[in-house]
Amino acid sequence: MLPKEIMRRVREIQVRTGRSVADVLAGEYVSVFKGSGIEFDEVRAYTPGDDVRSIDWNVTARMGEPFVKRYVEERQLTLMLMADVSASQDFGSHERSKRECAAEFCALLAFSASRNDDKVGLLLFHSDVEQYIPPRKGQRHALRVVREVLAHGEDTSPLTSQPAPPTLSLWRRLFRGGRRLRAAREGTAINRALEFFLTVNKRRSVCFVVSDFIDEGYEQALRSANRKHDVVAVLITDPRELEIPPVGLVTLEDMETGATRVVDAGSSAFRAAVAEQANQRVTGIRKRLAGSGIDLIHIDAAGSVVDPLVRFFRARERRTRR
Repeated sequence: MLPKEIMRRVREIQVRTGRSVADVLAGEYVSVFKGSGIEFDEVRAYTPGDDVRSIDWNVTARMGEPFVKRYVEERQLTLMLMADVSASQDFGSHERSKRECAAEFCALLAFSASRNDDKVGLLLFHSDVEQYIPPRKGQRHALRVVREVLAHGEDTSPLTSQPAPPTLSLWRRLFRGGRRLRAAREGTAINRALEFFLTVNKRRSVCFVVSDFIDEGYEQALRSANRKHDVVAVLITDPRELEIPPVGLVTLEDMETGATRVVDAGSSAFRAAVAEQANQRVTGIRKRLAGSGIDLIHIDAAGSVVDPLVRFFRARERRTRR
């Protein structure tokens, strides 16, 4: 049984996102995401007036009389949520961690899908695939999706507890010494997760990859997945990853490598270097994904999850109308 704290967080997210789904996202979701179009249903005997182009010649030859293929309009959508549960997602300098922000984002989409009778699935990954939940419909299934994002690798300390010490993985390039081998959940391998996704999902889906993208060499895997599915990248960052306050000497630890370093955060030069590197990282991700034809949603873990999602929906709707 999951800890009571996890269930309390799930209920909080359900309450917090419920109004947004009902009042804000309902129309946006339906207008942007549509089903896959026409789907084969059955073969039936030919009747006068049927389009001869729909005749199934293989069945006709076996049965000795004409049969036609029947198709139906398929409006149901399959939504796949791929959530990064590596160690760097546990970082949070405000009220919620990047993992909790990811869970709230997944909740918005899962409850929107449930409201529209669409299927939603979940794939949790770190340096390997942690868990795969096939797409299904229903409110209970949507709640399970949110619960699993929170539960994997999550400690059960209350939301009101003090945030963990700064462990900003994007700084790993500033410090090369003292590394150790990464445990399974500490690393991130987006390409491996996408390869698994392509193996188990043959039907076209809308796939949201929710991560801080502290990884390298995943662009080709994203492009391959986007050729068969509709892939959207969701970058989650924390404010302290983009800007450091002048707090004097601090010890930084990289969650994904275990490297530590004592730095002088009171130095304006050091803070400027970190801010520049962080901005370059985000800009680089945006440019690489744009070059691959993949949409990007950038979410601040300390800010609203709804607003960036609404902006994405409206931008995509405008683009599809052109």
